[in-house]
Amino acid sequence: MKNLFSNLKGDLFGGITAGIVALPLALAFGVSSGLGPSAGLYGAIFIAFFAALFGGTNTQISGPTAPMTAVSMVVIASIIATNDGNIEKALPAILTVFLLAGLMQIALGAMGLGKYIRYIPYPVVSGFMTAIGLIILITQILPSLGYYPKEDNVYVNRFKPEAEEIILENILKEEAGEGILVLEDFKETIKRAETITDADITRESKTLAGKEASGVIGALKVLPNALKNINWLELALAMGTIIIIYGFKRITTKIPSTLVALVVMSAIAILGRLEYRPIPKIPEGLPKFQGAIFTNFNLGSVTPYIFTALTLSLLGAIDSLLTSVVADNMTKTKHNPNKELLGQGIGNSIASLFGGIPGAGATIRTVVNINSGGKTKLSGMIAGVLLFIILLAIAPLASKIPAAVLAGILITVGIGVMDYKGLKAIPNLPKDIKLGPLKMSSEVIIMLIVLLLSTFWNLVYAVGIGLVIASLTFMKKIGDITAERSDVKPLKEEAWSDEIDFPQNLKEEVFIKHIKGPLFFGSTSEIQQLAKQIPNTASTVVIRMGRMQYLDQSGLYALEDILVDLKREGKNILFVNVLKQPKYMMERIEIIPNLIPTKHIFDSFKNCMKWIKENVKDIY
Repeated sequence: MKNLFSNLKGDLFGGITAGIVALPLALAFGVSSGLGPSAGLYGAIFIAFFAALFGGTNTQISGPTAPMTAVSMVVIASIIATNDGNIEKALPAILTVFLLAGLMQIALGAMGLGKYIRYIPYPVVSGFMTAIGLIILITQILPSLGYYPKEDNVYVNRFKPEAEEIILENILKEEAGEGILVLEDFKETIKRAETITDADITRESKTLAGKEASGVIGALKVLPNALKNINWLELALAMGTIIIIYGFKRITTKIPSTLVALVVMSAIAILGRLEYRPIPKIPEGLPKFQGAIFTNFNLGSVTPYIFTALTLSLLGAIDSLLTSVVADNMTKTKHNPNKELLGQGIGNSIASLFGGIPGAGATIRTVVNINSGGKTKLSGMIAGVLLFIILLAIAPLASKIPAAVLAGILITVGIGVMDYKGLKAIPNLPKDIKLGPLKMSSEVIIMLIVLLLSTFWNLVYAVGIGLVIASLTFMKKIGDITAERSDVKPLKEEAWSDEIDFPQNLKEEVFIKHIKGPLFFGSTSEIQQLAKQIPNTASTVVIRMGRMQYLDQSGLYALEDILVDLKREGKNILFVNVLKQPKYMMERIEIIPNLIPTKHIFDSFKNCMKWIKENVKDIY
């Protein structure tokens, strides 16, 4: 506790400044997610406070971020669609997925897996981040133009026939559930159908229209309609926001340009009594505990999203730990990755219980905190408390913020989150894969696959596919390198320095094999050629393992097959300098000592030579 208040003044300034920076982003991410600005604000409050309190990076400021919001959008849209477009009905399942993601992060931290997050390949992260930027950028074009598909009557009317079909299907399902046989009682079906009003059909049509226009592909489909129905006031508010954000940075970076844009453009709209579209209303008072997560829990509605929850937890872990590294470099400290995951998991879990969207460590907010004097966990906690005070004090005023202003803020976020470093490197990366007449870089292919699949299909599956392709590519490269270094050749072609004086008259009797590099599933085909290259005259085979650092199960069984064949032919097999891990693996399946007795295992080639001179046919 003493250390917590050791830098009170600096932490106070850092936390307040970071909280101010977080406010417009929290509102924007909440609106973008589909749950409204309050969800973004609740997420920012609880994650900032609890991730700081329990986390492993003293200066980290956490809250909703662009990547986490983009994946959350997919979850929210999917679950709402399966609940007839009813947000209230879908909310318990949505928050359950967010709760699972938080609990998974806690589990990752408790199991000590934080240190392994850094092994996510850069091309996967690069493609994903650029896709996040494109998704945010494209999906915010419509609100920045003042176009909302559900309010376009011409567009909505296209879905009325489909809406009537769905309503009729629902009636038939209700009757089937009640045991009514439709073919025997048409009157009951007609009676229920007559209760359907034009308002019911319109409501269902709007749900279908919103679903069709959601996501990147949906936004691009309705973009021609948007361009025909531009609301010039909304466009002016969005463009003014963007201009201020980029322009004010040229004047000073001490005051967050995002906040300046939010205040200035909102003031113009409110004080000028302009007829603009405000953001959804932010509820006044304390955030409500969402007990429906537990009382209305339905495993069937959540099960399809388990993998999505895992993706959210891993994404949050990557996002947070990358920010932790930035904080380490700035403060010359060392974060605790496992503790950081615990803190993030606790923050996300608590946020979900109060209706907040998930988040992670936020780089910009963390940098602002450090530059403003923040040094301890207290700074992050103060940022959360400040946002909580803002929620209680100015919720009615914040509800008057123009939606187009938040759309403009999100467009700048989308532009900023793209990985330009990775994109610029595309022409310079080595072209190591041949696709027909074209030669391309495997790194670029992975990045583009993740980028395209994330943008136009599914963020979650795109990351999974990218990881699989990156892993296979890595294994292929390692296998090729190992094969190149581990060619099985006669002794005279690649004698090691301590083999130069090997007796000439024993070279027909003794075959020496060098295993250089790991023996794993990617290199087993090379080692399997060993038996075919051993001369029939050789009575003894020496296998030098001093450079074989690793042996996996595939390599183990391939080696066992070779040794069994050699033993069957009556050859002596000698091991030289077996390292700890390969020896352990061979002892597990009793290659040692059943196939290779301990007396045939030597710690040096010199000792092995003594045995050869004493036991191999003497031709001296």
